[in-house]
Amino acid sequence: MNLIIKKNHNISQKKISRNAMKVLYRLNKLGYEAYLVGGGVRDLLLGKKPKDFDIATNARPSEIRKLFKNCRLIGRRFIIAHLIFKSEIIEVSTFRAHNRNIENKLLYNYSRKKKNRILLLNNTFGKIEEDAYRRDLTVNALYYSIQDFGIRDYVGGIKDIKSKQIRLIGNAEKRYKEDPVRMLRVIRFSVRLRMNIDKKTEKPIIQLSHLLKKIPSARLFNESIKLFCFGHGYLTYIQLQKYYLISFLLPFLCKTLSKKNSIFLKNIIIYGLKKIDSSMKIRCPSFLFSLFLWYPLTDNIKILSTKTTLNYFKIYSLSMHYILKKYSISIGIPKNISLKIEKIWNLQIEIEKIKKNKTKKIIKNNIFYYSLELLYLRSKIENQIKLKRIILSLNKKYIFS
Repeated sequence: MNLIIKKNHNISQKKISRNAMKVLYRLNKLGYEAYLVGGGVRDLLLGKKPKDFDIATNARPSEIRKLFKNCRLIGRRFIIAHLIFKSEIIEVSTFRAHNRNIENKLLYNYSRKKKNRILLLNNTFGKIEEDAYRRDLTVNALYYSIQDFGIRDYVGGIKDIKSKQIRLIGNAEKRYKEDPVRMLRVIRFSVRLRMNIDKKTEKPIIQLSHLLKKIPSARLFNESIKLFCFGHGYLTYIQLQKYYLISFLLPFLCKTLSKKNSIFLKNIIIYGLKKIDSSMKIRCPSFLFSLFLWYPLTDNIKILSTKTTLNYFKIYSLSMHYILKKYSISIGIPKNISLKIEKIWNLQIEIEKIKKNKTKKIIKNNIFYYSLELLYLRSKIENQIKLKRIILSLNKKYIFS
């Protein structure tokens, strides 16, 4: 399929980033093919404001670096160029091709820190048509040209946008096996764009959901942020449950806790994600995981208190460090995020000592704000009179959205 739509679309160049336009004009002027590609084109067609503007070109990374002084080459499996401007970063990638001879070859990179580290050779350059078929979703495989104002569509992306359908390019089962994270992307975009999932794209998901276990924890952590911290977390969570993906993405959410804490965990996930969706202020990984891990923490405190005579504060501290260390490894929580979660949890105890007249002085501290929001959710879920009194003693209009 080779569809070029020149007139019947609503893309205005006024809505495209000036920096992206400069890059496109420069590459075209020097004789290279260059197109606005991916989510930027999709969002413009849907009447949304694009989050970023990516460019695809037949210029090689080394050539892009020579053309732009503000260029930084990144990536290991496939090298892409980041053009760094004051207000944004424009990502420029070279057209890729599918190369079976190279795809399965491995390069062993020996280093002092890690021996036998594996890298997949993936720098196979190609034509625009080949690049389109390498992408995952049809709605993300559209190319806009500033030369003829046309949209290149090789995989039926325009049709799927009009019919509000998320569809994988190629055989769904094969594409999921190549990269299981595509299952998460299908869910994320279907929720975010309010589109239905194509039946052939949907069918293999439950059967192949276990493949997420093979994905490095750090990558799954980053995917979790995209799934839950961009305003559609609750509906995404429902969909992840529907397709049995949540137990492989965040297995601790399905871990057996005490009966009471299991109910509390289920409720804090629902109330917490709805709260995050409604408030830009708390859309951050430290708050998200502080509430996800709160009841595993309290469960551990309860278990430890039956095995030792230590005072509550010491047990609290030991349990907190144990939970953070355990899940930093298993679900890839970075150290800087763990430290923030620790501060949020510590303030759950300290918050009771804060006086009314000091509240406004500390409110500018984000960690304090997150801790108050966690306390608010706990009071709502646990129905504790003590917690409710603390909340009532604070200026709710100023603190809670």
